[in-house]
Amino acid sequence: MKVYDLIILGAGPAGITAAVYAARKRIDFLIVTLDIGGQAAWSGDIENYTGYQFITGPELALKFQEHMNAFGIKVNMPQAAKRLNKKGSLIEIITDKETYTTKALIIATGKRPRPLNVPGEKEFKNKGVTYCATCDGPLFKNKPVAIIGGGNSALDAALQMIKISPKVYIIDIAPELSADPVMVGTVTQSPQVEILSNAKVKSIYGDAFVRGIEIEVAGTLRSLAVEGVFVEIGLIPNYDFSDILQTNATGEIIIDGQNRTSIEGIFAAGDVTDVVEKQIIIACGEGSKACLAAVKYLSTHRF
Repeated sequence: MKVYDLIILGAGPAGITAAVYAARKRIDFLIVTLDIGGQAAWSGDIENYTGYQFITGPELALKFQEHMNAFGIKVNMPQAAKRLNKKGSLIEIITDKETYTTKALIIATGKRPRPLNVPGEKEFKNKGVTYCATCDGPLFKNKPVAIIGGGNSALDAALQMIKISPKVYIIDIAPELSADPVMVGTVTQSPQVEILSNAKVKSIYGDAFVRGIEIEVAGTLRSLAVEGVFVEIGLIPNYDFSDILQTNATGEIIIDGQNRTSIEGIFAAGDVTDVVEKQIIIACGEGSKACLAAVKYLSTHRF
């Protein structure tokens, strides 16, 4: 079986940046991923990525892919990692399609949307319930919608929807919105927006498609007639590696300042880790750090 110097799991901002660094180091490596772009491809308008005063998420994801393609980087996709095994000094990665062996591994698999876990959510998924305003927002043109959450991702969705929706409800369980003040200021100035704080979604209902949601505000139940529900209440790691790696209470991989995990030879980067801030530019920086640490590991160990 072929033994790679390095395998990178994931091709979001962290994984792609790690791959570009690996290509420049001219080591034998491979990317194994479900998709390319990760959460960056879901983002709406981005105004805080250095070098771009304004760029959309899909446009930035395309720039990442073009940079990767310029190096002719090999990507095996779509593949989902199922299990990791440490075998002596080598690491085995078992996916839903193949098994790989590598000397070093960078996990940059990112996160996926956290579900509400309320009645009607599963039944109406892709029938009005969505987790990506960038992907699905245009489907709800001229329709009232509810956005669940009060952080940056929720307000990013709101900023997209106020351009096309006549009514946008923001349902936040917290007493006040936690998103960046600039985003909060823009959203609250929109006449279409109604913010309901200290509110909890109890159920999603409809017929063939979503027709409304039931919420609880200060102990009182209220129904909102909406045709779209955008769930933006945070993210959870895409894969659970807690059987082999040390993770925190939310399933994030614990790393040190050199992106090393609890297993020698396994590194991690980006939103899948316990790094405090989850931002595209931070994921990129973490990807470069992880690759440099992995290259140093390869140069100082015998296999």
